[in-house]
Amino acid sequence: MKTPPDLNSLQDEDLLQMRICDLGVRIHGSWLEERVRLLHSELAQKGLIIQPQVYLGDEWFSPEGMVAIAIPFYLAHPRLMALEKKMMFEAEGSTPEWCQKLLRHEAGHCFDHAYRVSKTRKWRQIFGSPDQEYAPETYRPKPYSRSFVKHLDNWYAQAHPDEDFAETFAVWLAPHIDWKTEYSKWPVALEKLSYIDEQARLNANKPFFLPGKNLPFSAARMKTTLERYYARRRREHADEYPDFYDGDLRRIFNGGIELPKRETGAAGFMRRNHKLIVESVSHWTGERKYPVQKLVRKLEERCDTLDLRLGSDAAHTSLDVAAYLATLVTNYLHTGKFKRTV
Repeated sequence: MKTPPDLNSLQDEDLLQMRICDLGVRIHGSWLEERVRLLHSELAQKGLIIQPQVYLGDEWFSPEGMVAIAIPFYLAHPRLMALEKKMMFEAEGSTPEWCQKLLRHEAGHCFDHAYRVSKTRKWRQIFGSPDQEYAPETYRPKPYSRSFVKHLDNWYAQAHPDEDFAETFAVWLAPHIDWKTEYSKWPVALEKLSYIDEQARLNANKPFFLPGKNLPFSAARMKTTLERYYARRRREHADEYPDFYDGDLRRIFNGGIELPKRETGAAGFMRRNHKLIVESVSHWTGERKYPVQKLVRKLEERCDTLDLRLGSDAAHTSLDVAAYLATLVTNYLHTGKFKRTV
């Protein structure tokens, strides 16, 4: 058996040249093993016999027609999680609580794959048609809607009827949530939760048969290098936000051109505060850090081109910048458009 490489000893440039299949990462023996064990225990406590096969893939998903869950390979090793955060500014599912939420969500898809409840008329009456266009990266949620449970960030239950079902299943499955009480004043969401409770009891000990298939996008078979893997992912997010309005920037950075650039240059100010701004906007909007980071980079570049200066103190300017970006991102999430707000 080939000895796994010592990933901790590799610099980023060397690690990026490795093929994913050669990383030697496994769920067994990693912190993920306990997460999977807990998921299986939660399902059993609810009386369900499904025990999803969990494996390392290229992202979070449950393969269509399979009782299986793929976990991103980078979560199986601290060195790879650190690289993921450096390249994409966050590692989805990198805390025990976050990971368990995602596993419960994917278990909802597994339940549907096993018992095909989404094929029934009642499912469609409650959740909608699963044939709707699927665009989880561009849906426009209604944050204050009480028709959907709240589980994953960005009101993900509103992305598609399939995701609504999986999110509702996750809330129903979570042992620490008293869903009957928590959603007692949310009649539509409560109906969905009650439907899942009913279906779980009907199918509790019901066997299912799914044909055996190879696990798709298994990390153990992925021959692409980490460098190519991240190049692809970063291209996918490269055009999520358009350029800024110059007028808005000039109002935020309204210092005179005669001010010394070293101390008051807007681009330099943005670069020095880059991490804090990204984290603040991501936190308050619920948007992923990578697209917010792309947005801030564009702001920095445009400030440099326009040769802008700070006209107020740094603390006041930081608040203005964060508020401006947060409003842009929020408008984009809710309407699909950027609106001038300053």
